[in-house]
Amino acid sequence: MASTDTGVTGPTRASIEAHTLRTDRWWIAPLTTFVVFSAFVVYATVRAFMGRDYYSSPYLSPFYSPCLGDCVEGASDFGQPFKAFPLSAALIILIFPLGFRMTCYYYRKSYYRAFWLSPPACAVAEPHQAYSGESRLPLILQNLHRYFWYAAVLVAIILSFDVVLAFRNAEHEWGHMGLGTLLMLINVVFIWLYTLSCHSCRHTVGGRLRHFSKHPVRYKLWTWVSKLNVNHGRYAWYSLFSVALVDLYIWLLATGTFDDPRFF
Repeated sequence: MASTDTGVTGPTRASIEAHTLRTDRWWIAPLTTFVVFSAFVVYATVRAFMGRDYYSSPYLSPFYSPCLGDCVEGASDFGQPFKAFPLSAALIILIFPLGFRMTCYYYRKSYYRAFWLSPPACAVAEPHQAYSGESRLPLILQNLHRYFWYAAVLVAIILSFDVVLAFRNAEHEWGHMGLGTLLMLINVVFIWLYTLSCHSCRHTVGGRLRHFSKHPVRYKLWTWVSKLNVNHGRYAWYSLFSVALVDLYIWLLATGTFDDPRFF
């Protein structure tokens, strides 16, 4: 038995001076995450503060949905209760999907490794001398994840409503479909898969149950969510790409870069 400087009595870690003994390219995953996340953050920040080119009838960018501020004509399906808000309307609602993703268990693992090197990869030493976990500010706020999940479900419902409205043409006549409709439909599918595969969703539908046999409906839901949960990280990436792609597509339409191809 040995006593360490931390005051913990027991077996200590092996005394290995090397940063890591891994010989594979372990740094590719955190580097890729760093580059992709950084690019998304820069793009989303620019688009959120632009406050324009987010609506091309009948398409509304997911960054601005629901549009509750001083929005362009046709973009506000739920009114403009925050019309006096001086900044971009996107800043009113982005806190909810952003908070959901930033506190997500998968994303936390990813950006802790990519941005804070805590640790950069399994079996690779981290540069930090102390570790306090998520027990104090600011990381204790990660415990708000479950509440952000409730908001994320509401946002997903609103985005689904936007897809329904997208089955119209520019004159709001029903029974039409364009490339933008298809992209928005794909995006909302990924959004739902990401939201429903969340660990908080799994706990909400099946947590705190002592006997599954007494709650067959919740047990069935828990089983479905558990199957989705296996691919939660994959859905996190897919939905990240799809939401940026839809916003970019609508931006190009709104600026007149090209016209929306119509299927019927």
